[in-house]
Amino acid sequence: MLTWCHCICSLEDLSFLVFLQLQAVMEGGTVHQADASAFRECFSLAWRNPYVLRLAFSAGIGGLLFGYDTGVISGALLYIRDDFSSVDRKTWLQESIVSTAVAGAIIGAAIGGWANDRLGRRTAILVADFLFFVGSVIMASAPNPGVLIVGRVFVGLGVGMASMTSPLYISEASPAGIRGALVSTNGFLITGGQFLSYLINLAFTKAPGTWRWMLGVAAIPAMVQFVLMLLLPESPRWLYRKRRVEEAEAILRKIYPTNEVEYEIRALKESVEAEIEEGGSSEKINIGKLLKTKTVRRGLVAGVGLQVFQQFVGINTVMYYSPTIVQLAGFASNQTALALSLVTSGLNALGSIVSIYLIDRTGRRRLLIVSLCGVVLSLGLLSTVFHKTTSSSPAIGRQETARFGGYTCPAYDSAGSGSSSWDCMKCLTASSPDCGFCAASADKLNPGACLISNSTVRDLCHGESRLWYTRGCPSRYGWLALIGLALYIIFFSPGMGTVPWIVNSEIYPLRFRGVCGGIAATANWISNLIVAQSFLSLTEAIGTSWTFLIFGVISVVALVFVIACVPETKGLPIEEVEKMLEHRALRFRLWKKGNDDERKNSSA
Repeated sequence: MLTWCHCICSLEDLSFLVFLQLQAVMEGGTVHQADASAFRECFSLAWRNPYVLRLAFSAGIGGLLFGYDTGVISGALLYIRDDFSSVDRKTWLQESIVSTAVAGAIIGAAIGGWANDRLGRRTAILVADFLFFVGSVIMASAPNPGVLIVGRVFVGLGVGMASMTSPLYISEASPAGIRGALVSTNGFLITGGQFLSYLINLAFTKAPGTWRWMLGVAAIPAMVQFVLMLLLPESPRWLYRKRRVEEAEAILRKIYPTNEVEYEIRALKESVEAEIEEGGSSEKINIGKLLKTKTVRRGLVAGVGLQVFQQFVGINTVMYYSPTIVQLAGFASNQTALALSLVTSGLNALGSIVSIYLIDRTGRRRLLIVSLCGVVLSLGLLSTVFHKTTSSSPAIGRQETARFGGYTCPAYDSAGSGSSSWDCMKCLTASSPDCGFCAASADKLNPGACLISNSTVRDLCHGESRLWYTRGCPSRYGWLALIGLALYIIFFSPGMGTVPWIVNSEIYPLRFRGVCGGIAATANWISNLIVAQSFLSLTEAIGTSWTFLIFGVISVVALVFVIACVPETKGLPIEEVEKMLEHRALRFRLWKKGNDDERKNSSA
């Protein structure tokens, strides 16, 4: 099997769970279907050989760190805005704090590919841990936004390396019979890390330093994994490819039962020799050669297209900014926003599990179609809810505003008779200086006060048992926004969250799989960066409702793309996938009856 160290340059999220499971159990060009018995066998065999569990879970900490760091910033950002007024005033600074980690991950993935091939999987994990640790310390001690961004870059470099190296190490150091299930632990730890980040965020809301603790906690598991990996061996597959045969065989004898180890050593030898015969490393393949090969070109259209659409349907606006979105829906409290955001993180983790049981029953293409249909409906609901929230926000009461004396918003004062038409949304969009809305004490939907936005006025508002709003306005439709977010995750996670990675592991010829997967994954990270860097600016420029509507329109385009350009690869040997791409044209149909049986027969 051609090494696929370049194949996993990013993640969403979270999509490694099934992608790597199928990649790991790919033998002889055929993807074997997984079922519940495989997982029971995994834990049975692993329990009899604790060394295997030690390898898998020690390396899997990298997945936990990856998930934690991508999730923690969503809650920490609420308190960073409170501590640094420049961040609160400047949307581009908020976006930079989030997206510089993604930019670092793009570089980290590229460096990680080189490090995995040249230095080994274990060394790459140790480097990623070091970057995580340094980045966490820098962020926790940052005296200003600039230093905080530097820390985010360091952590991003670690994320990029960990996103590809941890599952690769687990796969290459696991027995073939339970490899897929063991690799899936990395996916569970990624989604679990995101869920843990929301719990940690919630736990530190009352602690001095709030966001510093949230961001700094990642240094602890990074240090733990660093120590554990020092005590573990290198990947036997990497050692064998580097002609360190005796070391590789010694490790394989610890991993495999006595009656299986000789077969595995022989299979590994044949795999490496076949790779050499097919033309060596994928690093020697140039882009021109890829585009001139019809099957590879068509595979890249499907693979890269899916990765780009995975990001442009808006998933990381939900994962990076979910507490902010909750506040835009009318929930003022940081603690409330964080608590409600646990729903999206928990559903995302659950969706990763559901996908395992659906992917080999429904097929990749059908799951994508159902997923995107649900995403379109969910985004339509979110767009409608935010439109209603904006158009029915509470009015500004002149008497309510006058209660706060000299703290009245200057723009409201200068509006004169025109101020009678002001409402909460008009108040929040005022600038020079920025203004906030202090809700009425009896009923937050009643007319409130439009005041200057600063910590003194905020505390004054809270002192009268009122809610203080700077991001969104009080609304009776807020709970509908939460339902829309939940539906979005429920539909996205099992389909668009996982299937793009699976398709990219199956659709390319063996020799090209590493470099093509790397191209597709890099496209995913770059798309991630674009979305993360532009979301808040879009909500300020055109409003939250129109922003989600744009994502909805892109989702419709993605649905058409899937129907036209993405083939069904379930159960097909690699040779059959190549033949299918050789003769494939645009096909505007969902699926045909009996497809599954035909493919089962073709893979037999």
